[in-house]
Amino acid sequence: MRGQQLRLFGGQQATPTLAESLEPFRRHMEQKGFAENTVKSFLGDLRIFMGYIGPKTRIGEIAATDLNRFLDYLQRERGKPCTSKSFARRLTTLKVFFKWLADSGAIPADPAAAIAHRPVSTPLPVALSEQETERVLAAAQSLRATEKPDARPYLLVRLLLDTGIKKGECMNIRLGDLSLDATRPALHVRSTDPRYARYKERRVALSAETTAALREYLRQYQPQETLFPCTARNLEYVLTDLGKTVGLEALSFEMLRMTAAVNDLRKGGDTEHLRAKLGLSKVSWDETLPKLLKLLQPPL
Repeated sequence: MRGQQLRLFGGQQATPTLAESLEPFRRHMEQKGFAENTVKSFLGDLRIFMGYIGPKTRIGEIAATDLNRFLDYLQRERGKPCTSKSFARRLTTLKVFFKWLADSGAIPADPAAAIAHRPVSTPLPVALSEQETERVLAAAQSLRATEKPDARPYLLVRLLLDTGIKKGECMNIRLGDLSLDATRPALHVRSTDPRYARYKERRVALSAETTAALREYLRQYQPQETLFPCTARNLEYVLTDLGKTVGLEALSFEMLRMTAAVNDLRKGGDTEHLRAKLGLSKVSWDETLPKLLKLLQPPL
């Protein structure tokens, strides 16, 4: 076994690190005839794991508790969606990788062997009711008519309800991304990652109300490059304060994104058009659409 490990890792005597194990694992997968997409996916999954546990971690030091913590991190702490399909594949990646390490003698035992496949249960998203939406808009509208008028809260809510964009997309809006043409006002949502540009970049129409609020906001704040030259936390506070004003426990970017999606479905909008509007891949849409349809159902 020891000789096999030395051959596998180029004669290295010390227990390899996680980072040092990726290239031999890639060669193993190619020798076994793994599909190209599977090789890429498995290596991508392991890089996520490496980012979590550290690239210099010795493979012999990784225990089942570390793997379980990582799986919890994927579901609850990473801050990025993890579909049931992605989660299942990442668990499979860990099982295949550590079984290979154990079978090759690189580690004495397989820490992933005892980890059972587990279902992914993601909570149903939250969307505002029509009455709640009206109350939020009214509260934001009232701030445009104070002694020191502020169009930003109203613009922010209207923009999110019109477009369904994410928080990061909202913060990345540049003035050049806005077309305030009287006939077809729109926002060009751009992706900061070229890998996802094919479905994340899109042109979303803006309502007359949003366009008017935009013009008012631009006069008041006079931004130079980005539409919102502040931190995301600042805008989160704007939404939180509006929510408190109308008696909501919370009001967030994600709630308004889901509200925009539900509103489009309620109007009978085409689901493929809505997928494109939200900038979701078909895989993510397969996870999201059933949840949106549940939000449309009246409470029991």
